[in-house]
Amino acid sequence: MQELRRVRSGILGETDNMVTMHDVLDAQWQYDNNKDDSYLRRVILPLEKLLTSHKRLVMKDSAVNAICYGAKIMLPGVLRYEDGIELNQEIVVITTKGEAICLAIALMTTAVISTCDHGVVAKIKRVIMERDTYPRKWGLGPKASQKKMMIQKGLLDKHGKPNESTPESWKMEYVDYRDTSRKEAAADHQAVSEVDRAAKRKRDSESENEEAVTPPSPATPPPEELSKKEKKKRKKEKKAQEAAESGGEQIERTSDSSSKKKKKKKHKEVEESSD
Repeated sequence: MQELRRVRSGILGETDNMVTMHDVLDAQWQYDNNKDDSYLRRVILPLEKLLTSHKRLVMKDSAVNAICYGAKIMLPGVLRYEDGIELNQEIVVITTKGEAICLAIALMTTAVISTCDHGVVAKIKRVIMERDTYPRKWGLGPKASQKKMMIQKGLLDKHGKPNESTPESWKMEYVDYRDTSRKEAAADHQAVSEVDRAAKRKRDSESENEEAVTPPSPATPPPEELSKKEKKKRKKEKKAQEAAESGGEQIERTSDSSSKKKKKKKHKEVEESSD
């Protein structure tokens, strides 16, 4: 166990980019005195070094902070994408400067991304970048600005939902994607549950058919032998029951005889006392 150690983690091996603590000290001294950070950059590698083996997805600068706050990675915010992205593959989402924003699970392949113009590209797995590193850019579109104005005027409630004074044109035109996504999720859940039930029924029916079709294995005796064994068992049970009943009758008889003897004794004692 003395020599048991981790020789590799991810893409970094035991001998890759090794430095001593003296190197760290000298690199810091070089940066403090000569303002030269080349030695320090050689000693301390950036986080993105670990993610060079992942497929990349480049996002627009206006979408970076929204992703840091947990927004979905939508197709309109994608600037560039790498070739060979597969479904459910782990990818890295980066900025135009190459900074890692988050790790994500791909929900579209490269072919689908190239043909579509809307939809969710990937699902966030772990956000890496700190919030507010890039400026906040959501809620500045024409619809969002109009919605804020209507909330201020009282045409919508404080949550942006329609009330009594909301114009009919807004109700007809505006689509709240949060409500639609919830309804779709509920419908998907119901569909999945129905599919599971159907599959379960199918499995049960198949198992019943197999039980009906499967011939008796060599380990299990044929039905004739089973019937003989069952008959023997029943005979033994009947005998045991009869023995138990006969034993009970004997006990009752003995108890009856003892009670009669006691009565006779009492009669004799009474007669003697009267004499």
